[in-house]
Amino acid sequence: MQQIAEKQADTSGAANGNQQMFRVGVYGATGYTGQILLSILAKHPHAKTVFATSESSKETLDGLTLIPVADAPLESVDAVFLCLPNGTSGGIAAKAVAANVKVIDLSADLRLDSVDVYKTWYKMEHPAPHLLPAPYGLPEIAGQREKIAGAMYVANPGCHVTATLLALYPLAANHALTADPIIADTKTGISGAGKALKLDSMFVEVYGDVKPYSIGRQHRHVPEIEQELHKLQADVGPLIFSPHLIPIDVGLLATVYARLRTGWTLEQAREAFVNAYADEPLVTLLPAGQTTHIKSVAHTNRAEVAVSAGAGDTLIITSAIDNLRKGAASQAVQNFNLMMGLPETEGLL
Repeated sequence: MQQIAEKQADTSGAANGNQQMFRVGVYGATGYTGQILLSILAKHPHAKTVFATSESSKETLDGLTLIPVADAPLESVDAVFLCLPNGTSGGIAAKAVAANVKVIDLSADLRLDSVDVYKTWYKMEHPAPHLLPAPYGLPEIAGQREKIAGAMYVANPGCHVTATLLALYPLAANHALTADPIIADTKTGISGAGKALKLDSMFVEVYGDVKPYSIGRQHRHVPEIEQELHKLQADVGPLIFSPHLIPIDVGLLATVYARLRTGWTLEQAREAFVNAYADEPLVTLLPAGQTTHIKSVAHTNRAEVAVSAGAGDTLIITSAIDNLRKGAASQAVQNFNLMMGLPETEGLL
C-alpha cells in the first residue's frame, strides 16, 4: 500500500507542468537496448526508474539492484518498458495492462496485427492475442501520434523496420509507389545481433567482413514492413529485404530502391519528403545531392533521410539511424513521452 501511495504522490503533480514525474520499470535491463534505455531515463526530467529486471544478474546497474521478472512490483509504476524476448514480452504486457500500467513493448509480440501471421513467422502461439492490433510506435507516420498519445500500450518498432519505413513512408502516404517489388538493402552494426554469445557475432568472425543474412523474403521483418506500408497504400508492391551485418558497434543504414508511378518526378517525390519531415524534430531530410551515412547518426537519437535519382522512374532513398536508439531505446522514450502527455523530445535532445 505504501508503494501505491508513493506512486500516486509522484504523479499527482500532472497539472503542474514540468513538476510532473512518472515512475517506470525496465524489463530486460542488461541487454544493449536495456542499458541504453536506462541511461536515457536516468537523465529524463519526468521519469524515475523504480526497478529493472534481469534473469541472469543480481548486480547493481545505474544504481538499481536487478531483480527477476517475477519480483517486479508492477503496482509501483506508471509505465514499463519491455526489452524481453519475443514470446515472453507479450505475456508481461498483458499483465501490466491488466494492472493499469502503460506498456512500451520493444519485442515483436505486439507489432503484427494478425495472430496467424505471427505464428507463421515466429513459429509460436501469440502470448496475448487480445492486445492486437496494438498502436504502432513510429510517431512520424501520419495519424500515429494521436493513437500513441491515447494508448495504454504501444508496439515499438525495431531498427530495420524504422529505417525502412522512414525511407518509404512519404511515398506510400502519397500513393506514389508502383506495384513493382521494393528492394531494401540494410546494413547494421554487430550490436543488432544482441548480447548473447553466438559464433556469428564474435569479433574474429565479424571483423573485416560484410555478411548478408535472411535475404529475399525470409526475414521476420518482411511482414511487419509490408503491413505498415499497406495501411498507407493498399497496392504497394512486395518487399525484397536484404539485411547485412557489418563490423561496427552501432548504426544502421537502409538503401531502398522503389519505382514511382507514372507522372511522378524526382522533384515531386522530394517535395513529399519535405512535407513529411519538415517539422519532425528527430528526422532530418538532407539537401538534394547528399546521401546519409551511419557515422552522422551513430550515438544520437536522430534519423537522417536522403532522396536520390536512380534510373528512369526508380528512386533511391538512404535512411540512417542508431539501431539501439532511434531503432529501439530512444524511440521507446519518444513513445513514452507521447503516452504520458509530455513533450515528444523530452530527454532526447
